[in-house]
Amino acid sequence: MKLSGKVAVVTGAASGMGKAIAELFAAEGAKVVVSDLSLENAQKVVMDIESKGGDAIAVFANIAAEDDVQVLIDKTIERYGTVDILVNNAGIMDNFVPAGEVTDVLWEKVFAVNATGPMRTIRKVLPIFTEKKAGVIVNIASAGGLFGSRAGAAYTASKHAVIGLTKNVGFQYAKLGIRCNAVAPGGVKTNIAATLTEVSPFGAERAQIGMDINPGIGEPEDIAKVALFLASDESSFVNGTTITADAGWTAY
Repeated sequence: MKLSGKVAVVTGAASGMGKAIAELFAAEGAKVVVSDLSLENAQKVVMDIESKGGDAIAVFANIAAEDDVQVLIDKTIERYGTVDILVNNAGIMDNFVPAGEVTDVLWEKVFAVNATGPMRTIRKVLPIFTEKKAGVIVNIASAGGLFGSRAGAAYTASKHAVIGLTKNVGFQYAKLGIRCNAVAPGGVKTNIAATLTEVSPFGAERAQIGMDINPGIGEPEDIAKVALFLASDESSFVNGTTITADAGWTAY
């Protein structure tokens, strides 16, 4: 198995891509910490993993809260003794709000979850990785972090920030045995649309222009397979980069 004996923390793991990643990592031998705002749904994922012979625990965490990030990693160490893999998957959308309409509240909320949260989890695990000269970080970015109008201003900027953070951490810690990469999914069937509440008509119209050339919508499992590659030794020479997984949408 590709992750035998490894301990993996996955944020936003109660549904969608995070759930698929947690389940695949467990099937590949990892002990998985299923982290999410919904502890009830995270526990369901754990039960499913355990029913198949895997090892997992559920931990409530609001990734936008520093105290929760501290507790998340501390509970992981308490249960499993270490962390080998961190997957920053938790994320929210921004209602396609364009720059001319974005409020400070929306901007700060989106950045808190999509960019500041990953920074804090990375900051928390780096001392662990540095001490043992080993560790892997996989950030779930977005095609919106590579291009300009897959969403609103806040989401687009936050995912660009994630990709910049990925490059920075990957290069700066490379000689310490630590790798940091990202996945940029295109359209994927998840429940992130549930975070769309008051959609901007102008922003949505501009963002939807490219949907006609999208070759297809992926399943969460499609992204999980890419995350597994980046988390495993199969990608040992891959660092500080972003793999696009979008059926060729952004190749046009």
